[in-house]
Amino acid sequence: MAISSNPWQALWQKLPAPLQNKYYLTLVVFFFVLIFLDKHSLWTQYRLYRAQQKLEADRAYYEQKIQEAREEAEDFELTKEKYAREHYFMRKANEDVFIIRDK
Repeated sequence: MAISSNPWQALWQKLPAPLQNKYYLTLVVFFFVLIFLDKHSLWTQYRLYRAQQKLEADRAYYEQKIQEAREEAEDFELTKEKYAREHYFMRKANEDVFIIRDK
């Protein structure tokens, strides 16, 4: 019973035949590093894609809110007197104002 001089030899023999080819093994390790461990891995790309989608949705939401604010500002310019009467209870001289609140 002789002891093997290379401790990795037993492990190397247990690998499937394609993985025993050092070029194929190098490609497998390279793709593993590229897909999972690299700075620009697939996981990182997926997270960046999700962040981009969220930012685009936020942009559309805020563009809609800006448009609504512009329309409200235009409406306010046309109806300043009505707005002041309704919200600040202003009145003209010789005028009675009755405030009715709904519950």
